Amino acid sequence: MSVRPLRASPAGSAGAPHSPWRHVAQAAAALAAGMGVGRFVYTPILPLMHAGAGLSASAGANLATANYIGYLLGALVGILAPAVVRSRALLRASLVVLTGTLAAMPATHDTAVWCALRLLAGVASALIFVIAVSSLLSHLREYPAHLPGWAFGGVGAGIALSGLLVLLLRPVADWRAAWWASAALAAVLAVASWNLRPEAPPTTTQATQAIQAAPAAQAMGATTVTAATADSSDGPRTHRWFTALFASYTLEGIGYIIAGTFLVAAIEQSSPGPLGGGAWVLVGLAAVPSSALWARLGRRWSRPDLLLAALVVQAVGIALPALIGGAPAALASAVLFGATFIGVSTLALATGAHLEFPRSVALLTAGYSGGQILGPLVVAPLLHHGYQQALILAASVVLAAAVAAAVLRIGFPHHMVVVRATAPVRQPAPTESAADAGSHR
Repeated sequence: MSVRPLRASPAGSAGAPHSPWRHVAQAAAALAAGMGVGRFVYTPILPLMHAGAGLSASAGANLATANYIGYLLGALVGILAPAVVRSRALLRASLVVLTGTLAAMPATHDTAVWCALRLLAGVASALIFVIAVSSLLSHLREYPAHLPGWAFGGVGAGIALSGLLVLLLRPVADWRAAWWASAALAAVLAVASWNLRPEAPPTTTQATQAIQAAPAAQAMGATTVTAATADSSDGPRTHRWFTALFASYTLEGIGYIIAGTFLVAAIEQSSPGPLGGGAWVLVGLAAVPSSALWARLGRRWSRPDLLLAALVVQAVGIALPALIGGAPAALASAVLFGATFIGVSTLALATGAHLEFPRSVALLTAGYSGGQILGPLVVAPLLHHGYQQALILAASVVLAAAVAAAVLRIGFPHHMVVVRATAPVRQPAPTESAADAGSHR
């Protein structure tokens, strides 16, 4: 748990937008385009490409890996060149490039060109994500935590909209039409987010570093850690907890992306028809409120406890279609997976910020991205025998992440002195009564 930031009136804050919900909607549209469509529309289109484009299972895994490599490259640009997060021109260029790569997919049958397009789409997705989140958290940092939480739901909205679009097109069109329609959806979302205001120019070096160091913590209402505190060698020694967190989050990157890439194909393998596409739409719908709901749960339980619970629930959801099969298992899997994959990210990154480990968000994001690159490569040899074994492996990896999260709970330093602006605040212990506790990515 942590202290809820005080809300300042819009008129009293130069960085606050006059309409916070308008800013939330624009950021949500950007995240829906960059992540929900640009990154995840490949999941429901993959079975169509298997059937209509002759794409093999191993080639499908390679396309996914190319996209995740591109995403890591784009994220590194955001880390190494912080000025890009304040560029509206780069946001707009990334939205245009992303839409173009989606529209270009049907123009060829060359796997190498497909890989190049998905890699470029990954770079654009990452830049859109970095710019949108930085804008969101910069301009809304004085507003209640549920606002950025709902904006992160744009990822789920994009998944649901693109999944529904592909589902509706399946009876009357092929994989080419699915890509073109996805490009059209991305274009609409790009227009909706076109005027999103980037992060404001820094007023002080310390304030800028504080915002960049803890975006996930802000998304869950966590108290911001200043750069002076985060990089201080005299700060609390939290290496052992951060090591467990890093291991857990990297393993989650491997396990979650296997399910995120192959869940629809696995369901359709055992239940041909629209069930797989329908399940993917349900994934998106479940993801829309998940960040805000996990933030609310964080008022009563500690982040390590919630992280452990979310990972266990996610592992169960991933395993269900492989172990049981049928429509009920597929739909339950969709809800459990959609409700947890964004929540795990927000909880893990907020925990890293709470531990005040130097550059925790950057390190955790690098581990997570590396895991996403490894995931499709690890399961590629198993795909010759179908997708069920891949899902079982993914669930096992997520359970291993849960074990690491359980280790994180041992002696976890719930009492940490953290800083917002220049005023020190001490967080309450998670065992305090609700009446005495404050509210809590």
